[in-house]
Amino acid sequence: MTRLANKVSLVIGGVGGIGGAVSQRFASEGAQVYATSRKGAESQPDLAGMGSIHTIQADASNNIDLQRVFEEIRSEQGRIDVLVVNAGLSEYALLGDISEDHFDRTFGLNVRSLVFATREAIDLMQPGGAIVLIGSIAGDIGTKGYGVYGATKAAVRSFTRTWANELAPKGIRVNVVSPGPTDTAMMAAASQEIRDALSSMIPLGRMGRPDEVAAAVLFLASDESSFTTGAELVVDGGMAQV
Repeated sequence: MTRLANKVSLVIGGVGGIGGAVSQRFASEGAQVYATSRKGAESQPDLAGMGSIHTIQADASNNIDLQRVFEEIRSEQGRIDVLVVNAGLSEYALLGDISEDHFDRTFGLNVRSLVFATREAIDLMQPGGAIVLIGSIAGDIGTKGYGVYGATKAAVRSFTRTWANELAPKGIRVNVVSPGPTDTAMMAAASQEIRDALSSMIPLGRMGRPDEVAAAVLFLASDESSFTTGAELVVDGGMAQV
């Protein structure tokens, strides 16, 4: 399939979990993929072996690292057709336990990286470009102990609406994919009790797979969604929908 044939894409946080699945799906659809990760390619060796995926070690919350990524793409490709911002973290902290470090670290990666990666990318994007941000249903529900994380994802949804409006005159679309609990390595570290509890809250009776989220991202990145901007596509098995 070639829904992204000849497209240059950048996936921030694209070397593992949902981001890794997005990078692989984009490559299979004909895109030239640049994928960033704090750890680099060693965090997912199979991804590094795919010729159409170029991995770059970079801390998305660090503007110097981000600028290096965009300069490399500018030098090698001269443009970006699709930007996906997936980098993020989720840490448990009740209100009374929220520290400045926890707050700054979570907002630094989940929101700061999103803002400045998007700001840099639009200088390399032409009409027809697509930006897909990775949110979460946590932005719409109040999960005990994840107030800071939920607030960052609410910010992602808000930025999607604003940037869709701001960038429409440039012919650039902006949308967000909001997953529910997804069976990634981070989720695998949770106890079976927690995993079972989450699955019991999902009408479809199971957690999502990274490739299912990647399919939604592909739709919003491709020309199949050419009349869609400012939208949120939820991939949560119905957890926050019914």
